[in-house]
Amino acid sequence: MNKGFGGGGYQRDYGSTSTSQAMSRDNFSPTEFISLKETIASNIVYIKSSWHQLEKSIKNVGTVKDTPESRKKIHTIQTNTNQKISETSTQIARLTQLTQGADRQQKIDVGQLASNFKDIVEKYSKSQQVIAAKMKQVLLVNPTQYDDDLDEQTRESRASRIASLQAQEQRDLEFEQEILLEREKQMKKIEADVIDVHKIFSDLNTIVQVQGESIDTIENTIESTAGNVEAGREELIKAAEYQAKYRKKVCILLLIAVIIGLIVTSIIVSQIKS
Repeated sequence: MNKGFGGGGYQRDYGSTSTSQAMSRDNFSPTEFISLKETIASNIVYIKSSWHQLEKSIKNVGTVKDTPESRKKIHTIQTNTNQKISETSTQIARLTQLTQGADRQQKIDVGQLASNFKDIVEKYSKSQQVIAAKMKQVLLVNPTQYDDDLDEQTRESRASRIASLQAQEQRDLEFEQEILLEREKQMKKIEADVIDVHKIFSDLNTIVQVQGESIDTIENTIESTAGNVEAGREELIKAAEYQAKYRKKVCILLLIAVIIGLIVTSIIVSQIKS
């Protein structure tokens, strides 16, 4: 039962996700639910078929099968499929609304449909991107640009021209690849230079650090020497003061000894006279 294709199937406006509202089990419509499920399932099959067609078309890009007609067909496939995807998104939104009044199994079915739809749309979108990028890169060679009733010589000339175009395209491609390889080599050289610069900076930092430690050691030595000189000077001052005190004591003792000697001498002299 294919109700999702063309204009003869079951179609109606299901509204948007922004107009969703809670539904009770009483106003749940099994008929609408089943119709939407079948339509969405059919649309998923349609999108999957379009995806397979794009995958086949990708292989033909750049070959003799790559003609204006084939590219027009690809455009038509994508236009119709994009429209089908838009419709299916709206239908899934409506079906999700209906599941608010559905049982557990029905909700599981809707979740599976939504998951299948998401997966196939992702694959289809990737194929679109690949084929678009490839068509931009590949020169379109149209072998049907001549009438079928051309004579053999003209056909050979056409084949020669196509071969020449393809050979030129191949040379251009090889040239571009050489440029890319050369750029890659230059980039690797630049990367190597950057690594060397980093190593130089690292070495400089190490040298500066070692020099800083050496300077700190010299400063510490100077400070230590200065401290020793100051301590020595203080010791000399103390020694000089000690020597001065010692001389003073010696002088006093000598003076006392002289006085005692004079007294003793006077006593002896007075005894002799008497």
